[in-house]
Amino acid sequence: MFNFILLALLVVSLVAISGCADKTANENTNQTAEQAVASAGTVNEKVYVIGTEPYFPPFEYADANASSEIIGFDVDLMNAIAADQGFKVEWKDLEFDALIPALQSGQIDIIVSGMTITAEREEAVDFTEPYINAGLALAVASNNEEIKSVDDLKGKVAAVQQGSTGSQEAEKLKAEGKIGDIIYLAHVNDIILNIQNGRADFTINDLPVTQAYMSQNPGVIKIVDDEITSDAYGFAVKTGNTELLTMLNQGLENVKKNGTYDQIMDKYF
Repeated sequence: MFNFILLALLVVSLVAISGCADKTANENTNQTAEQAVASAGTVNEKVYVIGTEPYFPPFEYADANASSEIIGFDVDLMNAIAADQGFKVEWKDLEFDALIPALQSGQIDIIVSGMTITAEREEAVDFTEPYINAGLALAVASNNEEIKSVDDLKGKVAAVQQGSTGSQEAEKLKAEGKIGDIIYLAHVNDIILNIQNGRADFTINDLPVTQAYMSQNPGVIKIVDDEITSDAYGFAVKTGNTELLTMLNQGLENVKKNGTYDQIMDKYF
């Protein structure tokens, strides 16, 4: 009888030990799986929020065939850089003059919006290497025969994009007494509309943007001076964000070397 009791206790103990071992193994397996899932979810999953003003063709604009989708030269170029560097992007629609404040406050991580590199802006953000040349051009209505250069702007009204280098150039000319009033507008299409309806006489805007508009809308405006300034566009990050800046510059260099940049240029220009 005593031996039977000992045998029974031994069996119960072995079952208990086996159960504990199975439970521990299962827990360890579950923990390992959870850790693996968590780890896998972080590989190449960094998402950067990009601020853009999508009314600036051919650099960034809404796709007429897909509502809310932003397309353009800048978009394709940044997507190529993101793929090269292994991160993802999320696009945020903002007014142009709200982009730098949004970057400084942490609402966005990168500005991709046909932004000209200037000394004033470099005090507020860090720019990548230039990715395209983009000087300013003087444009008027296609039937305007009075304005042929900056010398003909005395008393004339300018329509410019708020916060742009074109607006800064207009303000400079006004301070020098070379032009009349300035109308500030949010988007390029609004500028052209004001020239068409006679509220404004001319605009000063980025050369490639003006050329792209003329290509898509022939006979509306014409360029009378395409060498007002010689500038370049850059992507912007928050001052001091050297890690992100290095990634963007490296990605830009890589897509130029592998031919992707040229393919994107051919697509839009």
